[in-house]
Amino acid sequence: MYNNFLKRLVDFFAALFGLLLLSPVLIVVTVWLYFANDGKPFFFQQRPGRGGRIFRIVKFKTMNDRKDANGDLLPDAERLTKIGSFVRKTSLDEIPQLINVLKGDMSLIGPRPLLIQYLPLYNAIQRRRHEVRPGITGWAQVNGRNAISWQQKFDYDVWYVDNVSFLLDMKILLLTVKKVFIREGISQQGQATMEVFKGN
Repeated sequence: MYNNFLKRLVDFFAALFGLLLLSPVLIVVTVWLYFANDGKPFFFQQRPGRGGRIFRIVKFKTMNDRKDANGDLLPDAERLTKIGSFVRKTSLDEIPQLINVLKGDMSLIGPRPLLIQYLPLYNAIQRRRHEVRPGITGWAQVNGRNAISWQQKFDYDVWYVDNVSFLLDMKILLLTVKKVFIREGISQQGQATMEVFKGN
């Protein structure tokens, strides 16, 4: 009952309250990034949601659009701005996703929505992460975030799918707050964020 009905109800009202509460922060960071990113404070990208349905995720833009001589985007580490680095380390870049939660594209808690190009690379077990709505934070995020391997991340995601409950969601929410304050697992060693998933 929780996963099929109550979870969505909790998500909607929590996201609405969160947006109202954090609106001053949203405004300040939006203005901040507007000037840092040449008038582009937000980042939009298509991601797969529940059942693999594609939706448009919104986040604060933490990297600029600098390109090399061939017109290709520079590596993430070279495009991450100082302001963007701060926004990412404090997880402020995730706040706009509350809009996705309001719309029903996402949940507060669930497997993180990954890139569309990863879809054909999943095996049958890894694909099960799409049996629930993707989340702003999840079991994998409080157990290592970007510092763990892809296999560990998928294992945590599927475990969550099989064990989702109100109490587990509350535990993940509290652990997320702790992780934000200690700024743990933000990036993988040697990477600006996480290495690209290349399949099994």
